[in-house]
Amino acid sequence: QVQLVESGGGLVQAGGSLRLSCAASGRTFSSYTLGWFRQAPGKEREFVAAITRSGWERTYYTDSVKGRFTISRDNAKNTMYLQMNSLKPEDTAVYYCAAAPWGRSLWVTNSYDYWGQGTQVTVSS
Repeated sequence: QVQLVESGGGLVQAGGSLRLSCAASGRTFSSYTLGWFRQAPGKEREFVAAITRSGWERTYYTDSVKGRFTISRDNAKNTMYLQMNSLKPEDTAVYYCAAAPWGRSLWVTNSYDYWGQGTQVTVSS
């Protein structure tokens, strides 16, 4: 079992930055692929970024955030981060962290067994 709790959301002006954190419980944290998804009102939940398991770390991003967002993980602290720079109004959404067993596709929500409760990010123009 893995429990996930996000923090760090808030209101920021366009061009600003936020860092989201995802604190995890569970002894097998380092073996999971970790991802960030977001869901805007009236839209489907969409992939934002993912980082694969410790010892085989690779990062992946949706095109709209490449060069602006950075995903990272600190296995000693059981925490994952999403550094978001140059924020745009279209980044406004509830952001969720999630964990998936190794080997599944990291791009789709169905691969992820564990989810946080979400944190709101609002970017004003």
